Amino acid sequence: MSIESLPITSDFVDRPVRPLLKWAGGKTQLLPQIAKAVPEQFNNYIEPFIGGGAVFFNLRPESAVISDTNAELISMYKAVATNPDTVARELGPMRSSETFFYEIRSLKFEDLSVEAAAARTIYLNRACFNGLYRVNRRGEFNVPFGKHTSLNLPDIHVLRRASSVLAKATIVHGDYLTVLGRHASEGDFVFLDPPYLPIGKYSDFKRYTREQFHEKDHRELAEEVRRLTGVGAHVVLTNSNHPLVHELYGDYRLEVLETRRSISSKGTARTGQDVIVIAAPSKRRKLSIVRSTMPSQVANFPPTRLMGSKQKLLTEIWNVASDFKFDAVVDLFSGSGVVSYMFKANGKRVVSNDYMAMAEQYAKALIANNRRTLSDSTIASLLNDKVKTDQFVERTFDGLYFTDDENRLIDRLRTNIAKLPHPTDRALAMAGLMRACTKKRARGIFTYVGLRYDDGRKDLKTPLDEHFANAMSVINSAVFDNGERNVARRGDALSLRPTQNALIYIDPPYFSRHSDNEYVRRYHFLEGLACNWDGLSIQEHTLTKKFKNYPTPFSTRDGAFSAFDALFRRYRQNLLLVSYSSNSLPTLDEIVELMARYKSKVEVIPVEHRYSFGNQGHKVNDNRNAVQEYLFIGY
Repeated sequence: MSIESLPITSDFVDRPVRPLLKWAGGKTQLLPQIAKAVPEQFNNYIEPFIGGGAVFFNLRPESAVISDTNAELISMYKAVATNPDTVARELGPMRSSETFFYEIRSLKFEDLSVEAAAARTIYLNRACFNGLYRVNRRGEFNVPFGKHTSLNLPDIHVLRRASSVLAKATIVHGDYLTVLGRHASEGDFVFLDPPYLPIGKYSDFKRYTREQFHEKDHRELAEEVRRLTGVGAHVVLTNSNHPLVHELYGDYRLEVLETRRSISSKGTARTGQDVIVIAAPSKRRKLSIVRSTMPSQVANFPPTRLMGSKQKLLTEIWNVASDFKFDAVVDLFSGSGVVSYMFKANGKRVVSNDYMAMAEQYAKALIANNRRTLSDSTIASLLNDKVKTDQFVERTFDGLYFTDDENRLIDRLRTNIAKLPHPTDRALAMAGLMRACTKKRARGIFTYVGLRYDDGRKDLKTPLDEHFANAMSVINSAVFDNGERNVARRGDALSLRPTQNALIYIDPPYFSRHSDNEYVRRYHFLEGLACNWDGLSIQEHTLTKKFKNYPTPFSTRDGAFSAFDALFRRYRQNLLLVSYSSNSLPTLDEIVELMARYKSKVEVIPVEHRYSFGNQGHKVNDNRNAVQEYLFIGY
């Protein structure tokens, strides 16, 4: 009788489904205790460290996602799910022979058919020492022969029963964070059986796992459990009875059980204690956006035309943020500082950060500064023409952006500002100078030379010294004290330490195939003023005398994707609020997926927005710069 013609007996459905493998750390002996922790009802069963799958096969869920980082293991499960009879036929000739074992072990599963590779995996697991799975640095299975008299290989009936369960599951090769981020949601049951924390003589256990887990990995896993319960999933986790487990999961129900180990060659090392962590879903809040009144102080912020400024979106940003409780705000890409200013006006302690010196100067003047302003006499002294200058602007940018007299005035202002004794006064004056230079340039940018965009505006006809005096008046009027110690900082967004009970606002340069996000190209002259061109190498061959762009991951699609992931990971303990545009990449769905890896709840609020310039709307279906701005809130 052929394998294909073997009958399915009447007790096929009712008989238990045995695991196909003898897996180190398998949960067969804990099944009674784990069964008590399974919720009465759930949507999907998700197990991202599937291993031998004892819990999965015992539970036989109608809908499941199982996964592992072990490609060979996942390939085996897929083969049994789709073609158990062929796997059984491949297993048929296999025997308990040391010579035969090493012949099979020398084969590479990638070179075999899917079914033959599956049979090889099952055979090696059953015939090797203690059912271990261990590979060398080349990824080759290297556990020795176990000298078994009987292999007890699964027969066609066992494989068919396993197939009946596996066929209902989505079987994925991937890391647990990615799998859980994509698949776990409210009402799901998640079982986690990660590599255990080592205890005493049992510390050798880590040598028998496919992937080593260190303390930081276990802490990351605990954060994921908190995210999952926040989503509304029910989580059960097993681990050794290690102090760190009690530290990480002390808020949940813990059960400590005496167990026997089967991986040690020493009988005295075969006992231990396991912990079952039972984490029920936490209550979920519902985001309710309420139109909030904006403090009148916000209107005092000096109007700006900087690329990507969120001045027109402040009300929407605050409406979303005000639904949550937080003490501080970290504005990672502050730019003009307008969002930092808005949060400051709403009484929050603000850390205003950016990688550009010009943004730092704005933040020092209006965010970190609570009281200082420049007197009329100080402003007049800055315009003093009886000072010797280095003539840097006059010589370097001759004929490019301003007249000779205006270049000489800029050099005088630079020189006099540098002499101010207080750093906040220097920041105030520099902010005034940068604002004056921006007002004097059509479109406020430095990507062209001459007066190509002279549209007859009054600003273009107003003398530069008058622009400076007006700018100082506006900036002085914007200074206020919110009673908090606010911070202005220049640095990498990932170099900040997470701030407790803070909202992290992320408004990075937008990457789009339709336009560029090169702030340096547009504002290189202002950036040079802000840092006095210190450390900058001007590209003399360029018409605009710009300097080389600062390195940023947001200059490519892949770079932006990785940067968002890194930011969400670093600040995963905080409330996250992201601004991003509909014509930019990553896409809306990709950002949601990235944020959902680290936050239990993600909401997206679309906001109609029109950029004043700089997004080259004629290249985007002639939309005249009309886009949707998305606000992503992760909590």
